[in-house]
Amino acid sequence: MTGRSLGPVDLDYDAFDADNHYYEALDAFTRHLDPAWGPRTVQWCEIEGRKYHVVGGRVSRAVTNPTFDPVAPAGAMHDYFRGNPEGKLPMEFLREREPIRPEYRDRVARLAVMDEHGLEAVWLFPTLGMLYEELLKHDPPAVMTMVRAFNRWLDEDWGFAFEGRIFAAPYLSLAVPDEAEAELAWALDRGARVVVMRPAAVHTATGPFSPADPMFDGFWRLANDAGVTVVVHAGDSGHSSNGYAEEGFSAQFSTTSTGQFRPTIKSFNIERAAYDFLMTIALDKLFDRFPNLRLASVENGSEFLGDLLKKLRSTANKTPGYFPEDPVATFREHVWINPFWEDDVHEVAGLMGADRVIFGSDWPHIEGMPRPLDYAVELKAFTDEERRLILRDNTRALNERRPT
Repeated sequence: MTGRSLGPVDLDYDAFDADNHYYEALDAFTRHLDPAWGPRTVQWCEIEGRKYHVVGGRVSRAVTNPTFDPVAPAGAMHDYFRGNPEGKLPMEFLREREPIRPEYRDRVARLAVMDEHGLEAVWLFPTLGMLYEELLKHDPPAVMTMVRAFNRWLDEDWGFAFEGRIFAAPYLSLAVPDEAEAELAWALDRGARVVVMRPAAVHTATGPFSPADPMFDGFWRLANDAGVTVVVHAGDSGHSSNGYAEEGFSAQFSTTSTGQFRPTIKSFNIERAAYDFLMTIALDKLFDRFPNLRLASVENGSEFLGDLLKKLRSTANKTPGYFPEDPVATFREHVWINPFWEDDVHEVAGLMGADRVIFGSDWPHIEGMPRPLDYAVELKAFTDEERRLILRDNTRALNERRPT
């Protein structure tokens, strides 16, 4: 492709989208699951004519329709996140539904749409698969059983490097450390270029721990030595609203008793979870122990970044000798940031450098862009070289394993 015109931006190359999603097949969690584990992991049920997942024995209503058929169009809430210029209520953006499209579940159909969208490649992440670890965190063996079954489905339906263009990320959990390391080894053997986890403390059989606790060093050492990029992606991180708002992943769109939309702090929990995860990784000096590790924060936003770097620098000043090197410089060396599309990408580039910013559209989710490269207009003030880094080259580099 050459000469693609996107309003004030012209591209003579195809982009690499660091945040695409699939909608899971109906048997994504069960196809490779021993039925005996169903009650402890994921099953289907029907309530008043609607299908829901039962996760760990509890009905999940994290999404309205986990069959995704019908589903809201890609980017349905784009104008809402742009500032809602027409003053609509959030649910007004979701009234339209359409039958699920083949490209949401079929990799060959997805390639054809990628051509239409001007994408040379994508990282592909779960939808429901980012939500269910939280509901099972009290049962680490069930978490790992679910993860293994899910990843075998993912490998079978999408593959981890299909046609050198679709790079689906196996979902990983550290809940049982030796099993986490084994699952990462399996994914690497199957050709995974990128793996994904949620931004949350790790809930083990002996309680919650920092993801950078030394008990998980076997996992991080393998990721470090293999040179695979680890993505921490927005999901249900169990981040508490501490009584200020209703808990639960779907509670960010709360309503009053009369059905009126009521904004709450729950809407900001994605950023808060990422802040805590990334700050903890830095404070626990994970990158000093594993200097070849690369971590990308995807769909977690970026407005917290300035405060995170400020507090990291302040902590270093207050604890002389704790960090072997400048922790802000270490953070910038090892972390890449995918801002929300409505964030100020120029501010992120100023804090991290354009070589640490990656483009991700969240397509085809409702919060994302109707078409991935609708985002290019946000980069019109960058130089051609900087724009190419953000839209393609940074993710290209992260997608290549860099073994020690």
